[in-house]
Amino acid sequence: MRVPYELRKGQSRLFHELPSGLSMEVIVQEGAKPGERTGDPPLVFVHGSYHAAWCWAEHWLPFFSSRGFDCYALSLLGQGESDVPPGSVAGSLQTHAADVADFISRNLALPPVLLGHSFGGLIVQYYLANIKSGQYSEMQGSFPELAGAVLVCSVPPSGNSGLVWRYLFTKPIAAFKVTRSLAAKAFQTSVPLCKETFFSPMMEDQLVQRYQLLMKESSHMPLFDLRKLNASLPVPSIPKSTVQILVMGANNDFIVDAKGLEETGNFYRVSPICVEGVAHDLMLDCSWEKGAEAILSWLRMELV
Repeated sequence: MRVPYELRKGQSRLFHELPSGLSMEVIVQEGAKPGERTGDPPLVFVHGSYHAAWCWAEHWLPFFSSRGFDCYALSLLGQGESDVPPGSVAGSLQTHAADVADFISRNLALPPVLLGHSFGGLIVQYYLANIKSGQYSEMQGSFPELAGAVLVCSVPPSGNSGLVWRYLFTKPIAAFKVTRSLAAKAFQTSVPLCKETFFSPMMEDQLVQRYQLLMKESSHMPLFDLRKLNASLPVPSIPKSTVQILVMGANNDFIVDAKGLEETGNFYRVSPICVEGVAHDLMLDCSWEKGAEAILSWLRMELV
């Protein structure tokens, strides 16, 4: 199923076949290697609801690949140009994380940094809770090791119910707008609502319309059954992780509030970074480079 996204220069699209026989879209951009520099971990990007691999390909894949990192943006099943599984939803936290693990296990020679946005961040959190040493084994349920993880405007470990209740009691109008925008998919037909939900006020309407169309075309079915998902949360806690974790939020985020960001930071015992002047879609917003620069600084300081 084609999604109207034209790849950028240096990008390619491949389809990774999963054990189920279904294929997952991957947009790849290999790193420029100044001075044949080696050892940088590959970066694997996982999107959230109503998005697909293209949301990373627009800005962040060119940014990080130009700085030497091999980049892989995945489209989860039922999203983007990935195959649509049988049933009414694309999968569960467990199946999506297993699909990511299968891609990493069979394609990457080095442990990657796994980056997840919004509900993609929750998938990364589940992955973190299930890392075992040694190779990925479906029987044991163990996932390949990571060099690091980045949670970008992530749904917190307890899920989105806390966010919803806080909005209902403190910002009832905003709660109504979020529900109408996301649950009722009104963002697909209203440019102002799409902008308010995902982007900064200064984003040009023409660009919002372009992303709005891509979001509409990208989601062929819901990522999760939210009722079952919330019943399975919080994600399993982990001891002090040996994996370096960056928790990043946006101060103009209409979906994940400051308390949600704080919860995620506390869960992983790290101090979260809140990027000023950007909205929920930190990788697509007008000032997308702010988040990219912050992640690059963290990569250089902690991992490279």
